Amino acid sequence: MQKLHLSQSLSQKLSPQQIQFIKLLQVPTAELDTRVEEELEINPALEEGKEEEKKDSEEEFEDNNFEEENTSEDKDVNIDDYLNDDYGGYKMQGDGNYSPDEEEREIPISGGISLHEQLIAQMGFLKLDERQKIIGRQLIGSIENDGYIRRDLEAIINDLVFSQNIESDIDELEEILRKIQNFDPAGIAARNLQECLVIQLERKEHPDDPTVQNAVKIVSDCFEEFTKKHYSKIQKKLDLGEEELKEAVNMITRLNPKPGGTSDGLVKTQYIIPDFILTNTEGKLEISLNSRNAPELRISRSYSEMFDAYEKSDKKDKKLKDTVTFVKQKLDAAKWFIDAIRQRQLTLLKTMQAILDFQGDFFYEGDETKLKPMILKDIAERIEMDISTVSRVANSKSIQTEFGIYPLKYFFSEGIATDSGEDVSNKEVKSVLQSLVDAESKKRPLSDDKLVKMLNDSGYNIARRTVAKYREQLQIPVARLRKEL
Repeated sequence: MQKLHLSQSLSQKLSPQQIQFIKLLQVPTAELDTRVEEELEINPALEEGKEEEKKDSEEEFEDNNFEEENTSEDKDVNIDDYLNDDYGGYKMQGDGNYSPDEEEREIPISGGISLHEQLIAQMGFLKLDERQKIIGRQLIGSIENDGYIRRDLEAIINDLVFSQNIESDIDELEEILRKIQNFDPAGIAARNLQECLVIQLERKEHPDDPTVQNAVKIVSDCFEEFTKKHYSKIQKKLDLGEEELKEAVNMITRLNPKPGGTSDGLVKTQYIIPDFILTNTEGKLEISLNSRNAPELRISRSYSEMFDAYEKSDKKDKKLKDTVTFVKQKLDAAKWFIDAIRQRQLTLLKTMQAILDFQGDFFYEGDETKLKPMILKDIAERIEMDISTVSRVANSKSIQTEFGIYPLKYFFSEGIATDSGEDVSNKEVKSVLQSLVDAESKKRPLSDDKLVKMLNDSGYNIARRTVAKYREQLQIPVARLRKEL
């Protein structure tokens, strides 16, 4: 038997205006121009240019509640559909030194060619038949950004069968792979670090030099011992003198472990457009928005007049009514977009000002040890906004200072207790940790236990596991791997 039940539930809904604001807030400066251009293309009621003095018809339009039939745009939308948008990175290129006085300057784009294009060009100098060229292109296409081929050759053979209808085998692939491994940069197309280092050593100008030969033996026959810096085992296994071992190890450590990632002219440079500009005028810190965050937009006069004409018209036929409904929707959308842009500007400035007030000591000196512990909640409470709003600003924006360009998330960190009972930023602890490692004797590097003791003696109450975590975040190897001859 079917029954009807009534139930009440609470749910959070966002209006179309709020959704538009949230999406615009996440967009970095580098992408805002594109977003504005898209809106201009789809909405004829929106125009570029300074807003003119309001006429009576426009004031009437803005004050109108539009109580006629609701459009689909007026419906509430579930917030869950919009909380997972990701605008975390800068996907476009622009001038990192952009200032408000440089509005007409073109954004510089790096002119180099990609790694794969360079390798394909080098392959053109080999005398390969069409079949070998196809295999070569398949291998080059499998090279990752750092220059390695990590895909198993058996898988590449399967790719050739399915995508190119070419049957091959390991021997044929390795023959062509060896040719590609002779391309520049040295070490390219290696399948692992060991092979990458051997390729570079074999391409040395004087391969018969004893130091080169010793280096090849170390990488080929004692690679595990080398990675663990068990130098005494290598010395005994290869019967090398202390000076011979030292020269060979120094040669190996000067090789490039990522031949694809640091090749001159092969990787395109990325430029960051800062969202905020910080200036220090005689000790007074002032924040300004990058001028690209303030596009000049206005509502089309012709569309406003069209709406005004409808209001004064006595003719209410269906065709005219449908036309005016369309006009009203476009006017709505234009006004919402302009308001969202303005709200974006105010929110950005309000959030950045709160960060500046909180971390003022850092912005005066640029010393990261002056950073205070600060979490999203601290700023959210100061500006009386939701934590998610602060998160959207912090995750996708940056500020230009006289010390460099910093992402806003750089200024957020957890606190570490000190003997004095105060909390300091974990960035300060990391800075001290880095200084201790930099000053250590590389013949007897400091263990994590010793680093903990030294930090505790300096007043930082920190556990060994936290030191290990910070060391890894700073990309500092364990003591054994920091040891030098």
